[in-house]
Order: sequence, then structure tokens, then C-alpha cells
Amino acid sequence: MKKIVLGSNSITRAELLDSFGVPFIQRGASFDEESLNINNPSHFVYRATLGKMNSYVEEYGLDLPVVCADTVVTCKDKLLRKAKNKNDAREILLTQSGGKVSILTCMIYKAQKLEFIDLSSTDYIFEEFDKQALEEYLLTDEWEGKAGACMVEGFCKAYIKEVRGYESTAMGLCVEKLLPFLQED
Repeated sequence: MKKIVLGSNSITRAELLDSFGVPFIQRGASFDEESLNINNPSHFVYRATLGKMNSYVEEYGLDLPVVCADTVVTCKDKLLRKAKNKNDAREILLTQSGGKVSILTCMIYKAQKLEFIDLSSTDYIFEEFDKQALEEYLLTDEWEGKAGACMVEGFCKAYIKEVRGYESTAMGLCVEKLLPFLQED
């Protein structure tokens, strides 16, 4: 399997690549997705990923294949961005409680002679969140830096009624769709 660069500082994305046995080095790109003023979730996540890839290639070049990604959370026709503070996180999570949440991840894989772009979505149907457990979760600060303040592998896991799609997509990188491109030539 080819060694790649994970153009992201995300611990979760690194753990995903590790769990699938993908050899990689991690080197984050310096693109501020918060500078984007786009409300359409699929347009936003694509533009953010493209910005990260362009920033990475400009800064480091393309000596190894690179994968960059971005993730957004939507619920009730709202784009749920990263929470700015605990009150914002509480409101974002209450929007998701007892509802259908769609998590979109865009991934761009770029090598010298190949570019692959994927936009994947995973839907979660959640039960109502326990208010006390929600408040305890907010005290941990684990929600910080997470799209939609959502951690389907953490707090939200106990409330999942149904999953439609790849769970890796919801965690920030659809590794199942990336793997065929990493096979040795």
C-alpha cells in the first residue's frame, strides 16, 4: 500500500487511517474554513476541502500523494458548524437531539498523475439526548473543534437508533472509498 500524507491535524482522521492499516505521515494544511461564507452544506464542505488541498500543495508540494478532507453536520435544514462556546454547543446538540443528522465529508486525494474527489454522506437517527448527560459532555470540552459539536464515536454513540452510510464518513474520512487508490502500481 502506498504511503500518503494526511493533510490534516485531525487526531480522528489519523486514527481512522491507522485502523485501516494505511501508512501515512501527518502534516496539516493552513486553510481557515471559517473564512468561507457558504450556507449550502455540500458546497461549503467541497470548497473547504479544496482550500485545504490548494493550501497544502502550495506550502509543501506534492512529493507524496496527499489526502485532505472536511466535514460538516446538518440537521433540520441547518448547517451546524463548529461551536464557538458551550452555549452554542448546547444549542447545536439540542437541534440534533431526537432527529435525523446528516454528516457530509468531502475528501480529495491527489497524486502526481491522479486526483480523486469524493463527497459522502452518513445519516444518523438519534434518540432524545439525556439533558444531564448532555451537560456532562459539555463540561469535557470534547465538543470543541468538532463539526456540529458531534462525536458519533463518543457522546452521541449511546443515542444512535440507526445509521445509513459509512461510519468513517461521519468521523471525517471515508477510508473505504480511498483504499482502492492506495494499492501499489
